[in-house]
Amino acid sequence: MDKDNSKLSLRDSIKKAILCLIVIALVSASDQLSKLWIRAHLALGESLLITDRLSLSYIGNTGSAFGLLANQTFLLIIISIAALLFILLLLRYLSPATTLSVVSIGLILGGAVGNLIDRLRFGYVTDFIDIRLWSNFHWPVFNIADTAITVGVFTLIYSFYKSGVFRKAYERNHKPQN
Repeated sequence: MDKDNSKLSLRDSIKKAILCLIVIALVSASDQLSKLWIRAHLALGESLLITDRLSLSYIGNTGSAFGLLANQTFLLIIISIAALLFILLLLRYLSPATTLSVVSIGLILGGAVGNLIDRLRFGYVTDFIDIRLWSNFHWPVFNIADTAITVGVFTLIYSFYKSGVFRKAYERNHKPQN
């Protein structure tokens, strides 16, 4: 198990920051390169069937997850920037900062940066991974950034659980009154 943040040396803190930056760079770069390929090879609204359950479908999502807040680009940009700042603060004060939690935060930040770049450049997010789960039920079209955010959130929750953060918060809030 990794050390508590309060006991990390400057060298360990720098290593964790570099790890987080590498994850952010890899996620945002792979997200942007995949979206560049989609925009170069498909017309907006066009689909390319890969298998009977998977297609690449170029969608311009003006909303957030599942199309919520459609056509609210400015609001979504402000929310994205606020979320990025909050997550950076979380990274700074996260205790204990395990390697898994640092990678998880890197995934979340990398995904957020990838989608924010699209919103700033185009006014929408390029989504393209289209999965048909059964019959005619399609999961909402998504992208690599969305996947990184989702995986990052679940692994961060798992990291908090494994490190005892939830247990400690519960115990702190449920101390017997004297």
